[in-house]
Amino acid sequence: MYEEILKYIEDLPYYFELKSFLDEEYSKYIIYPKRENIFNAFKLIEENNIKVVIIGQDPYSNENQANGLAFSVNNGVSLPPSLRNIYKEIENEFNKKMDYSNGDLTYLAKQGVLLLNTILTVRAKTPLSHNNSLYKKLFLDIMKYLDSIDNNIVFMLWGNNAKAYKKYINNKKRLVIMTNHPSPLSANRGGWFNSGCFIKANEYLINSNIEPIDWLNTH
Repeated sequence: MYEEILKYIEDLPYYFELKSFLDEEYSKYIIYPKRENIFNAFKLIEENNIKVVIIGQDPYSNENQANGLAFSVNNGVSLPPSLRNIYKEIENEFNKKMDYSNGDLTYLAKQGVLLLNTILTVRAKTPLSHNNSLYKKLFLDIMKYLDSIDNNIVFMLWGNNAKAYKKYINNKKRLVIMTNHPSPLSANRGGWFNSGCFIKANEYLINSNIEPIDWLNTH
């Protein structure tokens, strides 16, 4: 899907402005993820195989964490609190153990889960530092692109930031699942644990004659 989305983005009127912004940021600061991994979420998936879209906010800003997939970290890196709670909920729903030593969600991307942040880059140790109008335009255009795809797709909107994009999901071949965010501050208020979001996603896929996602990273 990388080639298709890149061609789409290169035709957008603000593309060169965004590229110039990133050129300057990467030359002056430590930026995550590595530049070659900015569009990693699209590199690992085929357009006709998208089954689930999970929307995150911006990449992790600590060293060695961000790998271009929302909520994911590189193997061997300690799990951030939100990812730990994602693993806990998967365990709750499927009654099987997850491997907490591995926070790399590439195994989900390869099954058709698009792990997409609304902002694709961040300065080191400065969360939301790239929260600008260019990325806002880009993400809305990406949402329009995703809405045009003919597959049956589940959108998982976790927390208020993600839920704000529900109005851009208009294709009838969609299931939208909204929960609280898995971060401890939000999850511990209720609305995340025991939400059943992963089972609900699989039920929709099965009912649409699509192979469900194996959410477990242990076999």
